[in-house]
Amino acid sequence: MAIVKGALQVTGSIKGVTFYSRVGSDKVIMRTKGGPSKQRMAKGPEFEKLREHQQEWGACVQFARSIRQAVGENYRLCDFNLSPVWTGIGKNLMKMDQVNKQGKRSLYLSTYHQALEGFSFNRNYPLNSVLRVLPTCRVNRETLEASVTFPRINTTTDLLNVQRLPYFRLIVCLGTVSDMVYNPLNLFYNFEPVVDLMQGASVNHVTEWFSADNLLKEQILNLQMNEELREFMTENVSILLSIGIEFGKVGFGGEITEVKHAGSAKIVTVN
Repeated sequence: MAIVKGALQVTGSIKGVTFYSRVGSDKVIMRTKGGPSKQRMAKGPEFEKLREHQQEWGACVQFARSIRQAVGENYRLCDFNLSPVWTGIGKNLMKMDQVNKQGKRSLYLSTYHQALEGFSFNRNYPLNSVLRVLPTCRVNRETLEASVTFPRINTTTDLLNVQRLPYFRLIVCLGTVSDMVYNPLNLFYNFEPVVDLMQGASVNHVTEWFSADNLLKEQILNLQMNEELREFMTENVSILLSIGIEFGKVGFGGEITEVKHAGSAKIVTVN
């Protein structure tokens, strides 16, 4: 790598040589193109560890995607990028596999529910600080049902309405995530969910809009997933119950619409 100094300022490529600059520097850097070929990366023995890491990382990305699907409508209430965090959690779960070697390790969320239980979607205003009442939750694995009871909400004392918006609503989601295992017979992806149909399945319950300046009576929200999925429920499938609160205002045409970044959510239980 060479640095071009002086009055000569060049950007772009010339016959295999690339010129570029970096933020915070007035120098132009010259670099020759090259590096290992794709075939070498795929077959070379010196890249075996890299390939193993890429295989596992791809499985962790799939795992994060399934969580996003499992939390349904609550995902949009996050105030930071959740995907890389969930991917990292998946990688940590893989490290718990002491039986298989790197590149073939399994990802068992069903064994480590605590990895996601209580996970907050917000860093600025977590759900516990926005909704200051404690809901009661019940989950039935056999029937794929859940019930969440919100006690009476006094919006003056029980809600932290940061933007002072006139409306709010409650969101509850019940979803499933399957463990992932290595399958050498899979030509496209080396890893696959143990129960494919249960990977990222979900059902949502979104309430009507309530006034943010009122007393809200006790709310009981019931959810039930498709009954046809019961036969696929195994010990390798985890059930995620997530709760969220969303604020809104009157939009164009007089309809109430949600306000972005004005809500909070969390995974309250993993079963």
